[in-house]
Amino acid sequence: MTRLWVLLCAALSLASAGKHDAYSSYTVHAVLPRDSSDLALLQRLELELELDVWQYGAPDREALLMVAPQYRQQLLSALDDHHLQHYVHTHDVAKLLEEFDEEISIWRSSRKERMIFRDYTRYDEIDAYMERLAAQNPNLVTVVNAGKSFEGREIKYLKISTTNFNDPSKPIYFMNAMIHAREWVTTPVTLYSAYRLVENVRTEDMDLVNDVDWIIMPLVNPDGYEFSHTDTRLWRKTRSVNLDVHETCFGVDGNRNFDVQFNTTGVSQNPCALTYPGPEAFSEPETRYIRDILHNPEYKDRIQLYMDIHSHGNYVLYAYGNHSLPENAVELHHVAAVMGATMDSLKLPQANLYRVGNSATVLYGTSGSAQDYGQKAGVPFSYTLELPGYGYGFLVPPQFIQHINEETWQGIAVTARLARHYYSERYAATTAAPVQP
Repeated sequence: MTRLWVLLCAALSLASAGKHDAYSSYTVHAVLPRDSSDLALLQRLELELELDVWQYGAPDREALLMVAPQYRQQLLSALDDHHLQHYVHTHDVAKLLEEFDEEISIWRSSRKERMIFRDYTRYDEIDAYMERLAAQNPNLVTVVNAGKSFEGREIKYLKISTTNFNDPSKPIYFMNAMIHAREWVTTPVTLYSAYRLVENVRTEDMDLVNDVDWIIMPLVNPDGYEFSHTDTRLWRKTRSVNLDVHETCFGVDGNRNFDVQFNTTGVSQNPCALTYPGPEAFSEPETRYIRDILHNPEYKDRIQLYMDIHSHGNYVLYAYGNHSLPENAVELHHVAAVMGATMDSLKLPQANLYRVGNSATVLYGTSGSAQDYGQKAGVPFSYTLELPGYGYGFLVPPQFIQHINEETWQGIAVTARLARHYYSERYAATTAAPVQP
């Protein structure tokens, strides 16, 4: 029976092979930058040649650049003119995507038990899981409908609390995933976190359930996510339509759409570009819902840590995208470094070590990011987490999901405990009785 399933899934994959024709003859090139001037060149080429950066490089890490066939020779000439080492990493992106689809089909057919957080499940199934979690655990879990996406899908989040969010001595840990639609491996991490807090609570984690309140939003950008399944696998943006901006290029880079140094760094003014920030800050309903959570009076003074989960590259990053640092940069780095070290201790051999630091310094300059806005909104510890890619970029094979979930959960757990420690100190100081003269 298993063999029959494998053959059936392979046949279905072949039948849908034309789905990725839009990427036919697209190639991915690996480039090894030597210094900051090389990185600046690659950023300039990204905008000029409409490159899709699969991985940002560093002197000890290759950059991976996807280029359309009409721009390939210009890219190669520019790299050669600057004497940069490079080679073809992927000869045909369309074929790579077809192989990925087939791999998922075969992998699913071999599973005896299908768990939602070990697969690339679709919007409806994720929504149903959240509703079931709340229905079966009414004293611990609440589902909140933040509002509808541009295309009308409900964007929901989980509130997990033993005290119904009524205990001000408990910090709130807020995490979300899937601002960028193609980063499929991020949502399973949030679903697994909910599972570990509700359905599979272990003795060593009871403190995380009892002493911390949780907000978990698994699918910030459901429109883009569904589109990446049905139409364009490497779609990154939202799916909003604004005919005053462009008649055929839709969507906005959600992680450039927040109101913090908006439209200044790491963005493109071209509405067709992957990093187009939108016509104005918070033009997208999806980013407004994150904003509203951060400013909700019920949560605002208690959200101690905000984690915006992305893929890929093994980074724990913090504000600001313009190279400046928050006042609590030392504490920010402390929590991030412990998270990175915890995940590194569990990493697979093919994964990079986590890099930790200011996002502009460690990776590249940005504006309008969720991470920066969380810091600006008053969250003491606001981060971007970039999960492992294992050399597969945005096409992480499903057999890696379980390991990513587990190692990331351990990183989340240690940051929750550290955030609680910092919050308890602050809470004790603000509630202490004044000393009598």
